[in-house]
Amino acid sequence: MTQLKLPDIAAQALEYTLPLDWVGMCGIALPVQFEGRTAAAKIDAGVSLIDGSSRGIHMSRLYLALETLEHQPLTPLAIRRLLADFLSSHEGLSSAAYLRLRFEHMLKRPALISPLAGWKSYAVTVDARIENEMFHVELSVSVPYSSTCPCSAALARQLIQQQFLDDFSEQQVEKSAILQWLGSAKGIVATPHSQRSTAQIQVRLRGTQQDLPITELINCVEGSLGTAVQTAVKRADEQAFALANGQNLMFCEDAARRLHHSLRQMEWSTAFKLRVEHAESLHAHDAVATSQWQWDVSCAV
Repeated sequence: MTQLKLPDIAAQALEYTLPLDWVGMCGIALPVQFEGRTAAAKIDAGVSLIDGSSRGIHMSRLYLALETLEHQPLTPLAIRRLLADFLSSHEGLSSAAYLRLRFEHMLKRPALISPLAGWKSYAVTVDARIENEMFHVELSVSVPYSSTCPCSAALARQLIQQQFLDDFSEQQVEKSAILQWLGSAKGIVATPHSQRSTAQIQVRLRGTQQDLPITELINCVEGSLGTAVQTAVKRADEQAFALANGQNLMFCEDAARRLHHSLRQMEWSTAFKLRVEHAESLHAHDAVATSQWQWDVSCAV
């Protein structure tokens, strides 16, 4: 039986000759090892195509090279070696290599007061590239939190004051009566409005960084805001959460400034940008604030 030679479409003449900035694959499913656990990741992998006369790159070489991430911890060094493999397998075709990993980072969080605990999932993206012979890594995380509007808190307090004057006008009031009033519906005739909010952080790592400080970054964000959303709670935890919200009244501008200050303390960061979104419970639109430090076009992947 005659064996036909497999066709090589890539060898055919091009209609146009043109270098391309990025060629590769998006949404590759791959398990990665991070902090002792396996995470289900989606990966984008690509290289530049500097040879404009070449039909394309060798995508299978990129795909097969990704298998190295299955069997070793996810670190900047492992990513750097992988990108170097991308380039060595495309010598003469490519001068830059790119990688993006997206996965959910699971952390078990304790309740505020009770011994309960539960898992929280944080969306993480790792962007890396070798470009102009320079290696860069950026971490992005999305962290949910609660925000209580300072304006609505002040307006609620005024209404409570007014209700107190209406109920105890010019009469001597016993302490026990005030205490009973404060525990009644009239004692909290108005409440501030709170909303679930999100901080989106992107941080560029120093070239000497040996690990991916994702958990440290998440802890920094939650610690600076003081109102991280909870998992398993009892009434004592819910009360403590209400107290935390009352002591951390925040416009979106306040949250952005808090985060900017905290991120400046991260010694492993060379640049960052942040965006906070408060999903308004008063309005049908969201309140948003952004900030950045030493971030420029060269930081973006």
